[in-house]
Amino acid sequence: MKLKKACSSVFPGSCVPRYYTKSGGDFLKSIFSGLSGIPLSQLKEITGVDASALKNWVKRGWVAKPVGKRYNIDQTARMLIINMLRDIMQLQSIAFLLRYINGDTEDISDDIIPESELYGYLCDIIDSRGSFSGLDDCIEYNIRGYEERIPEGKKRLVNAIKIIILAYEASILKSECENALSELGKESV
Repeated sequence: MKLKKACSSVFPGSCVPRYYTKSGGDFLKSIFSGLSGIPLSQLKEITGVDASALKNWVKRGWVAKPVGKRYNIDQTARMLIINMLRDIMQLQSIAFLLRYINGDTEDISDDIIPESELYGYLCDIIDSRGSFSGLDDCIEYNIRGYEERIPEGKKRLVNAIKIIILAYEASILKSECENALSELGKESV
């Protein structure tokens, strides 16, 4: 299933409308408020991705295995990130990028940042992008509270975030281009 039009009216990688201003991190926390995990059916509703595709991402090692058939906040964030990029990047490239940030999905000791925190940064950068003269300044401002967990972690985080944001913006432009082309087709009929 193809994800809805990428825009600021939904949280990136999700089908969840932004009825009111809320950060990406707060959005995730509200889903998991009082819960340690959510079932696949709820993850499917949040992402708009078929259950078979979500299971395949786990099977391929792109997302950690659920515990007791429940997905935690970081697994959910990782799936949202994959989903926000899959329209513009090959899944293998997305998997490489996420391994570059956090290594093995089943081992958190090599993680630069929890995926839920990364997703929050990504949403904050997307939301504030127009307020900065350049992407590098926007990234630096939005991750100013990041505490490096491993040597060179911040450098790797900045590199990965830049690629993710550029790809996400490219997916929005691609969608707008396809919509404009579709409108041209309607005019010529």
